[in-house]
Amino acid sequence: MHLCQWDKQSADLRHRGARARHAPFLVYRHEMARGWESKSVEAQQEAAVERAASAPKFSAEDNARRAERATLSLARTRALADLQTAGAAAHRSMLEQAIADLDRRIAALDQN
Repeated sequence: MHLCQWDKQSADLRHRGARARHAPFLVYRHEMARGWESKSVEAQQEAAVERAASAPKFSAEDNARRAERATLSLARTRALADLQTAGAAAHRSMLEQAIADLDRRIAALDQN
């Protein structure tokens, strides 16, 4: 696979002496065919732009609500995991109350 192409003018300069030391002899040529790897990358970039353009736009309020819901959902998951391992009755009671409160807050967010 050829990554670059000899530039004829630079190759000629190389044989002329001192000036050739300052001229590059390998130059990127735009007319060269691109490899399949770069075409694949280009296709992936185009697909990402299309997905971003077609994705639904959310307002700042919607984004804040979604982030709050995700945070509450994660907190609920953590509280449930802690409840599974809690041994003391007071600790279990506190976790059950926390889960009930989180459920109430998630339901309130879902109604809006």
